[in-house]
Amino acid sequence: MKISTLSRACAVLSAGLFLAACSSSHEGKSSQVAPGTASLPVLTADEAANFTAKKYLAFGGPSLQVQQQSWFPKLVSTDGVKTDFVVGPQLGTDGAAYSSVQLAVNAALAVRNHGERIFIKILPGTYTGAVYIPAGSPPVTLFGAGNSSADVTLSQGLEAASTPATYRSTVSPNGQFLPGDRANYMFQNCATQTTETIGTGCSATVWSQSNGLQLQNLTIGNALLDTVDAGDHSAVALRTDGDNVVIDNVRLIGRQNTFMVNTANIHNETDNKRYSRAYVHNSLIVGDVDYVFGRAVAVFDHVEFHTVSSRGVKEASIFAPNTPANAPYGFLVTDSNLTGDRGFEQAAKAKMGRAWDEGVAQGGYVPGTTPNSQLVIRDSNFDNSYDQMNPWGAAAFSGRPFAGNVPKDEKQQRDLNDPNFNRLWQYNNVLTQPAK
Repeated sequence: MKISTLSRACAVLSAGLFLAACSSSHEGKSSQVAPGTASLPVLTADEAANFTAKKYLAFGGPSLQVQQQSWFPKLVSTDGVKTDFVVGPQLGTDGAAYSSVQLAVNAALAVRNHGERIFIKILPGTYTGAVYIPAGSPPVTLFGAGNSSADVTLSQGLEAASTPATYRSTVSPNGQFLPGDRANYMFQNCATQTTETIGTGCSATVWSQSNGLQLQNLTIGNALLDTVDAGDHSAVALRTDGDNVVIDNVRLIGRQNTFMVNTANIHNETDNKRYSRAYVHNSLIVGDVDYVFGRAVAVFDHVEFHTVSSRGVKEASIFAPNTPANAPYGFLVTDSNLTGDRGFEQAAKAKMGRAWDEGVAQGGYVPGTTPNSQLVIRDSNFDNSYDQMNPWGAAAFSGRPFAGNVPKDEKQQRDLNDPNFNRLWQYNNVLTQPAK
């Protein structure tokens, strides 16, 4: 199987979940000089040494602590892998035994509830419907069998404002989730809600609570896209709650809240006893508002973040980590590209991100108690789609204005985790090409 490289976007996104890409690399000399400003804080080289993939992924997992045995993500090879779980658009062709990914997941977990990794091969095609992988599963690999990630698409169109009735008819119209299925509890958590709407997490096309999930060579999209207006329409493409997640050569396509990299328990509640970790490599993520968010450690290595203006949202932004106040690590972006479309050339520029003060009333941020988003973007490129001087927006929920920790003089050593300041940082980034 040939794995294609994804990098800087160079074509306009269409409603059909397709985006062409061309290669780019970090080059040129950065104009970012520490300590920066209160609006754009910049790390020194010594400070930046504390923020590497190794340090991020050594933290968390079973608890909010540094682990004795670090996690070093390694992609399992799918070349020549033999599996009984093959999904295809036509049963019996090229070994296809299942017409949907969820049916293959259900079948795999019915015969193996622990132990060795399960491989689910997905033949080229577009598959409409939710895919849920439950907690306690053996490690699962979903991989596309095409020549590129564009050849296999998993898609569904739900938003947070959908009613439970709409959710039920969309996600399980033909009994995809039944009593006895390992993933049925996930469906029931959303389907039986007594609230008017299902909420953000239940809108996901692919949702995994399993540790050791690996996704390779495919596209996951929330098909809501531009069928809605510029208002608040949270619609998740991929949600992960488990630890040790690896995503490689994958396209995540959506608008608001495309990728929810998170930590939750089987009751769909925030899990404060652990802190999930994810590693995303050689991939593309598309959206417009807070489209990479959640409560987890996540490392993005050679990833393109492409912000689109097609909905005309009031303020576009990429990142909204929900880092616990006592956790030193949230999101790390390294050797990556931040791009946007031509809609940002004349209109208001996009923000790189904002704090996600979840569950906090306007003005209710409490230092040391309220989550305090942590993010470092380093050794990466960005184009002029983004607000270069004021890249960070006011926090969601609490509305607290962004305030970076900048020392009063050169002798003062700053606390990078001071809860009275935001923890959104940059280091050695380069403004490159204009928006495309």
